[in-house]
Amino acid sequence: MVKILLDPSMYHPHLSVPDELRKAADLGFQYIELSPRADVHEWHHYPKVNRAWIDEVNRAQKETGVRIHSLNPVFNWAHPDELQRQHQVRNWKRLLEIADALEVPLIATELSGDPNQPVASEGQFYKSMEELIPTFEKYGLECAIEPHPYDFYETNSRGVDIVRGVDRDWCTYQFCFPHAFHLSEGAGDVPGMLDYAGDTLGHIHLADVFNHLANVGNRYIVNPPGADARVHQHNEIGNGDIDWDTSFEHLRSISYDKAISVCVFGWEEDADAANVRMRERIAKELGSN
Repeated sequence: MVKILLDPSMYHPHLSVPDELRKAADLGFQYIELSPRADVHEWHHYPKVNRAWIDEVNRAQKETGVRIHSLNPVFNWAHPDELQRQHQVRNWKRLLEIADALEVPLIATELSGDPNQPVASEGQFYKSMEELIPTFEKYGLECAIEPHPYDFYETNSRGVDIVRGVDRDWCTYQFCFPHAFHLSEGAGDVPGMLDYAGDTLGHIHLADVFNHLANVGNRYIVNPPGADARVHQHNEIGNGDIDWDTSFEHLRSISYDKAISVCVFGWEEDADAANVRMRERIAKELGSN
């Protein structure tokens, strides 16, 4: 049995957070994962909420019965520039204060940094984590971290190793299905990656994706060739190259029972139906609570 979270990203342009909680309830979700929004916790920016907003969101959680189970900030705490790193740590401290006020138990985030300066970024990441450990522990928060495409490390094994280096039970690894081919340099071996994560696995993002290295790298095309960019999708199950039968079977075999976030992006014209289909498929395969 897993907790199935809705990432309401496709509703951000036209719904407030309280209305996203109401939308989640209408779609049959009990939990959401609040991904970056310009009016709350925009990428790399200081959170833009006050006590009145927190009170309004808490009222909506009580009214709907839907809880924000996870916040999904992207703050560049591994930035090689020290002043920028300090700004991002400040962002983090405020975000964790907000999470506590909303009674959110989980933070899902990214390594960030610069893939062209991996050693410097790794050092900055651990420096930031050392500064933030007391705040995470003060509020009793779990932090699930992934190596996102264009982070200072981008593969599953390196991401898991970085998390293990923090050596705190509440610091876990987040596996992101729509990044599976970046995480594995095209191999897409989901069971192998999950097994490498082992007991560090704490959270999952779930959507489908095409293999950017398939068909001689021509599944989709980036211009100019060799551009310093990373391309992927967050598609509905069945619209990509993930082997879902094998993946779900493996999740059952390891008795995965933590949170899974439905994170389909870019299909706003079918958002409601797609999110419901995703929720129903996950519940069918893994059960839900």
